[in-house]
Amino acid sequence: MSTITKYITEVSAECHSCIIAQACSAAHFANLSKEQTSRVLDVAKVSIAESKTTPLLAQHIIRRVADSIIKECCESIDFDIYADVKEKSNVLSLSYAEKFQKKIDDSEAPLEAGLQIAAAGNIIDFGAKQHGSINLDRELQSLDKTPFARYDIELFTQALDGAETLLYICDNSGEIVFDMLFIKEIKREYPNLQITAAVREKPIINDATLEDAKAVGLDRLVSTISSGSVYPGTILLETTKAFQKLFTSADVILSKGQGNFETLLPSADKRIFFLLRIKCGYMAALSNVKKGKLVLMQGHKNGKSI
Repeated sequence: MSTITKYITEVSAECHSCIIAQACSAAHFANLSKEQTSRVLDVAKVSIAESKTTPLLAQHIIRRVADSIIKECCESIDFDIYADVKEKSNVLSLSYAEKFQKKIDDSEAPLEAGLQIAAAGNIIDFGAKQHGSINLDRELQSLDKTPFARYDIELFTQALDGAETLLYICDNSGEIVFDMLFIKEIKREYPNLQITAAVREKPIINDATLEDAKAVGLDRLVSTISSGSVYPGTILLETTKAFQKLFTSADVILSKGQGNFETLLPSADKRIFFLLRIKCGYMAALSNVKKGKLVLMQGHKNGKSI
């Protein structure tokens, strides 16, 4: 049994239609023909039966889409299907950065304002939304108005009060702009806190990589590393030794987004705080929070606090 198989859990049946939709979206972004798209969907259906966890399954499907393009177009092995939309997400989010920075600066509780904006920015997720179903400009205009349904803010600030290190595990491109605003406020309120941001190793859906981090300036704000993950999540046994060391030694861990929540929940402890928007029925059931709401929730061993 591989290390992955030992770690993962079964895919929920509720995820199947979303995975098929994601495969269609990937085919669209890759400009596949109808025949190529049909082959990708066949792969997706087979993958649903073979894979064990949603982030792994998504990674497998997207990589097979890329492989299809590589074989027919002779592209690089690191061909990024979502490169164009990721760049646009970064640029659009950056255009709103000044507006939301002012909201944070003007707030009576700037740390909470930054957290609200970072959490709401989790809408920028083409893994959880079908192509064409996200109006980013409209979503970003109301970024600070989405309510929290679970809000462990006191536990989070208490953890930061006694912390020397924070590991901030990022999720999507575009979204990392709003993570930056939150991190700036954390740095301002906790100037002695050593913060490290982690992103994906390789392109997968629209998840942020080091290239995205450099494009928006995250690497100039805090130490920014690759976790080594090639999945839309963080499977600890499949990350680098350096990341595992950081994860183990961190006083506080901030986990952004659905993929990180799904993969880190089984091994979560009280150092981890999950920050995300609930985007589907499966996640709503898993978190006991209504779809569309935001959550900041502290984890516990074996994920029993959720």
